Amino acid sequence: MSLSKFENVKISGLLTVVPERHINIDDELELFNGDKMKLERHKKILGLGKRHVVSEGMSVGTMCEEAARLLMAQTHIGPDEIDTVIATSNSHDYNGNSTACLIQGNLGLSEETACFDTSGLGCTDSVYGLWLAHSLIQSDASRKCLFLEGSVGSLLTDVRNRKTCILFGDAAAAVLLERTAESRPAFFHLKSFGREWKKLVTPAGGFKLPVRKDIIDLELKDPEGNITHLWDLVMSGEEIFRFVMEHAPESVQTLLDFAGLTRDDLDFFGIHQANGQIVRTVINHAQIPKAKASAETFSKYGNCSGTSVLVNLCDIMKNSPIGKVQLISFGVGMSVASCILDLSQAHNGGLHLIKAPAEAPTRQQLIEEWVDFIERGNV
Repeated sequence: MSLSKFENVKISGLLTVVPERHINIDDELELFNGDKMKLERHKKILGLGKRHVVSEGMSVGTMCEEAARLLMAQTHIGPDEIDTVIATSNSHDYNGNSTACLIQGNLGLSEETACFDTSGLGCTDSVYGLWLAHSLIQSDASRKCLFLEGSVGSLLTDVRNRKTCILFGDAAAAVLLERTAESRPAFFHLKSFGREWKKLVTPAGGFKLPVRKDIIDLELKDPEGNITHLWDLVMSGEEIFRFVMEHAPESVQTLLDFAGLTRDDLDFFGIHQANGQIVRTVINHAQIPKAKASAETFSKYGNCSGTSVLVNLCDIMKNSPIGKVQLISFGVGMSVASCILDLSQAHNGGLHLIKAPAEAPTRQQLIEEWVDFIERGNV
């Protein structure tokens, strides 16, 4: 069922992180062939500004782990209290190895902790993951769940591709959910449109089309000269815009009706920060009060994929009292997901700038480490 309601789940805290390193669109005039007017036009329409991107040694795992450490410290949660860790992303550190398990080990959580990853939903990751966490807690399968979401969209596009590289930033989030005896209704609306999956896709890198020598040197160039590899993110911009306008505003109203609420009952609408134009258009089409939503987060941090709605919420509402909020996301799948949450007792840890781990190995060191591991007969 695409509509669901949960009664006894409390969000105790949430927090987001972005890399300290950032890129300013004003420093990328060469992407617009040196045309200052063209750059300014794109800035005005899309809301381009800064985007925070990982440096060497950073990954979804390192960012999620730091977000978890910060949130646990701020909420005074001990490692033995958490019984479930869920990590969602489209860019996990390893194929076939759970990011959640790696983080559980690094944080020293109990070995009785259930850990698993989800992937494949991109920008709707957070809402789907929160729905899953609510389901586990409501069913008594979990009592205290650490939900993590991270994305490194900057690594999914070539720097010479003006259509994509100027959009994506990197971020991670941590959310603590727990069982409560009090009634705290949460509502979710989830929809999938698998027939339209090619509108937003990374063709290679999975097990259907692994990256091998036969595609390493393939550099595809569109009519405007943008460079794409088969392992890069490929998106049909105009088709995605139409998809969002058809389904996102509808999801806003469908969920409000299901919850028996109006726009006046909510304090904030956290919209996936795809780009400024899309966010502003969703606000208008969904008739969301402009004072209760914002496209500013995109201009400050870029499109942070699945983490985007949580970055938007933590960024804009850090110093404001929060009650009920609606999160609205749309993306890979294609998929649409929205939820209404009561955050009146939640700790909003805000947004933190983080550095790469001090002793993080370089790419060359990682290669040498694995070569040594295998050649020493450890497999």
